Amino acid sequence: MTPEQASQKTAELCRLAPVIPVLVVQDPRQAKPLAEALVKGGLPVLEITMRTPSALDVIREMSLVKGAKVGAGTLLGPADVRAAKMAGATFGVSPGVTTRLLDAAEDSDLPMLPGTATASEVMVLLDRGYTTAKFFPAEANGGAAALKSLGGPLPRMRFCPTGGISLKNAQSYLSLPNTLCVGGSWIAPQDKMDAGDWDGIEALAREAAALKKG
Repeated sequence: MTPEQASQKTAELCRLAPVIPVLVVQDPRQAKPLAEALVKGGLPVLEITMRTPSALDVIREMSLVKGAKVGAGTLLGPADVRAAKMAGATFGVSPGVTTRLLDAAEDSDLPMLPGTATASEVMVLLDRGYTTAKFFPAEANGGAAALKSLGGPLPRMRFCPTGGISLKNAQSYLSLPNTLCVGGSWIAPQDKMDAGDWDGIEALAREAAALKKG
């Protein structure tokens, strides 16, 4: 997969809904009902962070849910890419970017949403052919104002900002022309997952899905 093809695919995924839920799931038994609630609420693109021992099992379970587009987050190197691909992930997300990581993703045909925090990192990706990236950690790096500033000299790059984004500030990012969608964890809070409150999570998903781009 070429960088251009990867960016086309990730851009298509980012346009499916205004928010990509960023999910940390400890118990694989929660995977199916959680994915069903999010998809039913209008958020079909799901990022499962590779921060728990059960992450690969969660990806496998969620990949079986009709309508779910399941990706693996926190990919740090080639081994993570291969494991995510084998588990059924249809895209990958990383907090930053390295040549080894991109090489592995391209060799594995796993569309990558690579992480950036600076103009230099964006320029490196553009040189390689990527035009869709993650902006992380968004709030700590200056928030929507910083992302707007990047759009001036680097208008070709489109972003999915994550990190510190909530329902309260999501619209400030979505109003920017260089933002395709945002990523956030507020849609699936741990207390609702632990309580099996799938209706509550579906309601939060519907609220997020109603956010407007532009």
